[in-house]
Amino acid sequence: MRLWIKDPLAILAEGAERGVIVQDGRIAELVPAGAPAPQDVDETFDASRHVVLPGLVNTHHHFYQTLTRAQPAAINRELFPWLQALYPIWARLDPDSFRVAVRLALTELLLSGCTTAADHHYLFPRGLERAIDIEVEEARALGVRITVTRGSMNLSQKDGGLPPDSVVQDEDEILADSERVLSLFHDGSAGSWTQVALAPCSPFSVTRRLMAESARLAERFDCRLHTHLGETRDEDAYCLSVYGCRPVDLLEETGWLTSRAWLAHGVHFNDAEIGRLGLHGVGVCHCATSNAVLASGFCRTLDLEAAGVPVGLGVDGSASNDSSNMMEAVRHALMAGRWRYESASRVTHLDALRWATEGSARCLGRDDIGVVAPGKQADLALFTLDELRFSGAHDPIAALVLCGAHRADRVMVGGTWRVVDGEPVGLDLRKLREDHGRAAVRFA
Repeated sequence: MRLWIKDPLAILAEGAERGVIVQDGRIAELVPAGAPAPQDVDETFDASRHVVLPGLVNTHHHFYQTLTRAQPAAINRELFPWLQALYPIWARLDPDSFRVAVRLALTELLLSGCTTAADHHYLFPRGLERAIDIEVEEARALGVRITVTRGSMNLSQKDGGLPPDSVVQDEDEILADSERVLSLFHDGSAGSWTQVALAPCSPFSVTRRLMAESARLAERFDCRLHTHLGETRDEDAYCLSVYGCRPVDLLEETGWLTSRAWLAHGVHFNDAEIGRLGLHGVGVCHCATSNAVLASGFCRTLDLEAAGVPVGLGVDGSASNDSSNMMEAVRHALMAGRWRYESASRVTHLDALRWATEGSARCLGRDDIGVVAPGKQADLALFTLDELRFSGAHDPIAALVLCGAHRADRVMVGGTWRVVDGEPVGLDLRKLREDHGRAAVRFA
């Protein structure tokens, strides 16, 4: 079936002023301004009220944290004390609460126009050994693309790390399960719905050997690598104290200076380190909201891009955001960038949207999503400007960012509508809210 998404109010693509033709889950062709109406279509969707974006791509999240938003123990703390307050609470995770947390996070993302999400899951208390399987099942049920990162922590408080003993695993268990989930779920082909990356959590929760072994395993399975890095000055001090080097040096020593890798945050890199990351094609996920909440600092997005670093966006965990909304992340990235560079002209709404789409796709190693172009996957987010917040807006695409769009009216993933009239297809939002609320009580 050929579907014409007809005459959008605006679209983030050149030569598609009259819309796009979708066929077999991909964008078959663009319809430029002045072109006659295509005659060889089976169905038409009138998009005259809609602003069309490529599906947004979230490159860093912690789905389980939806259960601990605005948690009193962690409010108004910076990263290390924030983590120390929350680790014992997160240790209560079980399969049922985890499943509903994942479902809610994915639904929030989808409603905000996100069609591909990367989750960094690194907590495996006893009983939750199949956490990655649950994430894959929930993403497939909702119909969104996912990069699940098999996270890990093997350095607990007794070893000089931050997490308590109850949430870490030993290295052999981590590597064995990493092989298991890669064998079961990783699909590196174009149009893939599920990909797996390996993601030792951070320099203060894993050993140097686990970093190196994960890099070797990623090479063997041709998958990507992910970790937190350069988030706070405390992290720099920890690495210097424990490893005798800065975080980027640790990457190099363990085989992580590679285009397979993308890093969450990347706030505290110096000029030389930015150059090294760019030389090797290491990506950085900018988490503007989380960095503001935890007072971590400002990511040097423009400097990273100038050095050749792919820059994407992430909402980060819903305990440091406290939301799972990619359009909100776009707006915050714009504002944070302007604060960082003290310029309204150097960081534009188009930059922020590029980071959330094409840049994020590059971080995940994908060239089949993130843009509206022939041959790409038909992943699209359609927004209306009917709310009061948009009244008087004259540039529809800029209005989405500057006026604070937060909920898509329609979302298509792989040529199938997954959100219609602002509601997820086939999902009872009221029941989800009730189920999630009940699960969250045990994390109070």
